Amino acid sequence: MSVTFEQARAFVSKFQEAIAADKEYLTELDSAIGDGDHGINMDRGMRAVLPKVEALPNGTVADLFRTVAMTLISTVGGASGPLYGTLFLQLGTNLKAKESVEPQDWSEALTTAVAAVMSRGRAEPRDKTMVDALLPASQALASGLAAGDEFDMALQAAEEAAHQGALDTIPMVAHRGRASYLGDRSAGHQDPGATSSWMLMRAAREAFATGSN
Repeated sequence: MSVTFEQARAFVSKFQEAIAADKEYLTELDSAIGDGDHGINMDRGMRAVLPKVEALPNGTVADLFRTVAMTLISTVGGASGPLYGTLFLQLGTNLKAKESVEPQDWSEALTTAVAAVMSRGRAEPRDKTMVDALLPASQALASGLAAGDEFDMALQAAEEAAHQGALDTIPMVAHRGRASYLGDRSAGHQDPGATSSWMLMRAAREAFATGSN
């Protein structure tokens, strides 16, 4: 199967719905180790994204992701806007020549996009950032497809890896971002960026799975 323009639009819509539903939870997580605005900022950004995405005529998945990127960069404060903007911008860049986005195309684009986020944020695994959810998700997706798994199964594995990655940030000491200022006191708290990144992978699974709109 291939990812259609409408499925990509549904992916963005489902992510917006997830952020809106859990913005207070994300803000609570961020209040413990950051500026306390992750949920608020992401909700504002995704609310700005949704009408622009819904207004797009049928086009390419790459164009849709570039629209998301530019909107997030211009509306989301703190580190979240540039980092999520980088993620979607790189997804669009990697898929720009694709008339049909196949599972392998999505996996390769995600891998490259996560690498771009790591470079932009100068973050490595176990720094207690969104990378701790995104990187294992991209690796699980790639491994599943390489092993011959159906796309649905690989998407599920990616979501589960992102969820576990977010949970794994709880005992970590932050080495990047606002949380790093707390030193050892940052341990014991789940990273909000990793949590919203898990929501992103869940939205992808829900939108791209067989039978999704």
